[in-house]
Amino acid sequence: MNILDNRLNIKPLNIFIDPQYPVEKAIISHAHADHAKSGHDKVLATKETIDIMKIRYGENCAKSFQVINYGESLKINDVDITLYPAGHILGSAQILINFKGQKTLVTGDYKTVDDKISTPFELIKCDTLVSEATFGLPIFRHPNANEEIKKIITSLNNNSRSTHLIGCYALGKAQRVISLLRDSGYKETIFIHGALEKICRYYMNNNIKLGNLEKISNLKDFDLKNNVVIAPPSALKDRWSRRFKNKISSQASGWLSIKQRVKQNQIEIPLVISDHSDWNELTKTITNTRAEKVLFMHGNEEALVYWCKKKGIDALPLSIHGLKEKVEK
Repeated sequence: MNILDNRLNIKPLNIFIDPQYPVEKAIISHAHADHAKSGHDKVLATKETIDIMKIRYGENCAKSFQVINYGESLKINDVDITLYPAGHILGSAQILINFKGQKTLVTGDYKTVDDKISTPFELIKCDTLVSEATFGLPIFRHPNANEEIKKIITSLNNNSRSTHLIGCYALGKAQRVISLLRDSGYKETIFIHGALEKICRYYMNNNIKLGNLEKISNLKDFDLKNNVVIAPPSALKDRWSRRFKNKISSQASGWLSIKQRVKQNQIEIPLVISDHSDWNELTKTITNTRAEKVLFMHGNEEALVYWCKKKGIDALPLSIHGLKEKVEK
């Protein structure tokens, strides 16, 4: 690996992609906490990623910020850096590095399915692909999200005296589930945990329609029969959720295709909704980029390495220095 090392450092420039500790210069692919850390001197990212970092970490979470738009190239010495949509969450980006005609693409987290609330994934051809591998096993084939959300609509119709409590990560997943509910025809007020409020407001300020939302803490009566409440997954196990009587627990995650995960989390309605690519998306993207070499990070690399080698593609797992086990957001 020439232009990048195993810390995703662009070596000629000493610029790190999604560094796990404070550095002088960082490119941030998106604002999830396992990719966006506070304390860097200089941050290059999309406007949305920078805005969300400031919401989550504070205005001074980096010493300086530089916005780069999708498709805009930044030339530094002999290196051209361009960001393209990753389709993961609002503001998420792939990073293309062009060094002396050799193109290296770092996908960050991505999905190729258009969720209608983030800029759709854009396929970029490259020589070397550095791809995520969160769901890099053939068993992971995500169902249609519009069909999954119908489980909630059906349960609302059949259990009119129950509160439906849905666990969703605050950034990206919560807004996608709300959007899916709206697209399915659910027009009632959706009640949200306080941890979701600022991010939901930011999405709405960016012309993403989420309908009428109300923060749970504004209520005096928690008897929310036939209503939907959305909260972080951790809140489902916390005493916070005990205030709701006759509740039905749900959660949205790509991992819930594994029955043991559903059982462990005591989920009554599992929603297999993911903001990461599944096996088919990953392998199709690898093929369509026409990359001669592929490096995998963040997950189940071994099966994808084997698949690539069977196809005659040079492939290796990439151990990212300082990165903890991947958790889907």
